[in-house]
Amino acid sequence: MKLSPRDASSYIARPDPGRPGILLYGADPMRVADRRQKIVSNLIGPDGESEMRLNRVQGADVRKDGALLFDALKEQGFFPGQRCVFVEDATDGCAKPIAAALEGWRPGDAVLVVTAGQLAAKSALRKVFESHPQAYALGIYNDPPGREEIEGIVRESGLDLPDRDAMDGLVALAQTLEPGDFRQTVQKLALYKYGDTSPVTAEDITACAPASTEAAIDDVLDIVSDGQPQKLGPVMRRLEAQGTKPTELMIFALRHFKTLHAVASAPGGPSAGIAALRPPVFGPRRSKLERQAGRWPSLKLQTAIGLLVETDLKLRSAGQTAPDMALVERALLRLTMLGNSR
Repeated sequence: MKLSPRDASSYIARPDPGRPGILLYGADPMRVADRRQKIVSNLIGPDGESEMRLNRVQGADVRKDGALLFDALKEQGFFPGQRCVFVEDATDGCAKPIAAALEGWRPGDAVLVVTAGQLAAKSALRKVFESHPQAYALGIYNDPPGREEIEGIVRESGLDLPDRDAMDGLVALAQTLEPGDFRQTVQKLALYKYGDTSPVTAEDITACAPASTEAAIDDVLDIVSDGQPQKLGPVMRRLEAQGTKPTELMIFALRHFKTLHAVASAPGGPSAGIAALRPPVFGPRRSKLERQAGRWPSLKLQTAIGLLVETDLKLRSAGQTAPDMALVERALLRLTMLGNSR
C-alpha cells in the first residue's frame, strides 16, 4: 500500500511490527536515510543493534541470492525483542526475491525495511510494496519538513516548544536547510539554551542558524537599503574575496528590493505586507524589513528594481567590457544615494 505523507509521521514514530515491511525511496539519499534511521530506531529500540536484532543486507546480495532475504527474516536471535532486516540500495532487480520474502512473512518474523533511490511509477520494486495488502511504500520528496515534524525534532532535542513567532522562525529556517543541517541546528539551539529556562526566541534561532555567504550579501543589502554609502566599499571587498559572483549578488538584490516593494505597496501598510510574506519573516529581520520599507516609497522601489534589471542585463551582455564587480558596486552605490534623496 502507498503510505500517504499525512500518515507517514505517525508510522515513523510508531512502526507497526504487525506489518511485514516498508519501502522508502527518493532522489535525496540523506532524506531517505533520515526516515530509515528513525523507523529502525523506533522499531528495535536503542539497544537493538548491539543486541544483534538488526540485520543489514545489501541490495546486490539480495539479487545474487534470492533465499538470503527469506532466511534473514526468519532467523531467531539470542536476545528477545523485535527484529529488523534492512536492505540498502535496492533496485528493481531485487523485486522478485523481496516479493517472495514478503509472501512468506508471518507475524513474529523480522520487519523488512528497504531503501532505494528514485523509482519510476512503473518500477517493479514499487509495485511489490504498493500492491501488497499489508506492506507500505513511502516516496520521500525534497519538500521541507512540516510543522508537526519540526515540533517532533524540537521535542527530541529536549527543548520546550517555542512560542508562535519563534516556531515560525524554525519553519522558515527548515525551508532553507537540508534535513540533516536543520536537525543539527536544532541540536545546537538546545546546547545554546542549556541551563537557560527562558523561552526560545527568534533571536536565539538567528544566533544558532548557519552562517553563509548569503549573510554577507544581506549585510550589503542592508547598507544599501539603510542609505549608508560609506560602509559599502569594505563589505564589497569582503564579498569579492569570498568568491561571490556578481550575478549572484544581483539575484539577491533583485529579490530583496522586490520584497521591499511588495511590503511597501501592501494595501494595509508595511506590517500587513510583511505578515503576507511566504515563507514567513521573523525576529530582527522582520523589524528590519518594516523599517526599510518605511523609508523607500513605492515609486523609488520601482526605479531601484529597474536599475537592478538593467545592471543584470549588462552583466550578461556579450559586449560588456567593464569589470563585473565594479559594475555591480556602482549600481548599488546609486541605489544607496537614491534611498537618501528627497
